[in-house]
Amino acid sequence: MTHPGGVEPGLDLLGLDSFCLLTRLGPDIVRRLVALGLLDVRVDRAGQWWLPIRAVGRAVRIERLRRDLGITYAATGVVLDLRDRIDELEQRGRGHRDGPGEEYR
Repeated sequence: MTHPGGVEPGLDLLGLDSFCLLTRLGPDIVRRLVALGLLDVRVDRAGQWWLPIRAVGRAVRIERLRRDLGITYAATGVVLDLRDRIDELEQRGRGHRDGPGEEYR
């Protein structure tokens, strides 16, 4: 894929239309998620939106939280931040237990 002018090279990016197809979200919803700070976007010199491929999973999780649990888009940011923090703490806990001199066995 060629990267759009004015956007950092080396990033794996999707155009807005491709991103919408993969996430099954409409462009207005994606724009709203960007406006809420839930997704990152790069804009090229022509004004075209480019989203990192890694944002596909995040967008799908956001939509699942909204659909399945009734969480508003604005609130999903808090939920995802808490989930990331829990994952980080679990990783730290596993690293501590797996280290030398383990006290938990």
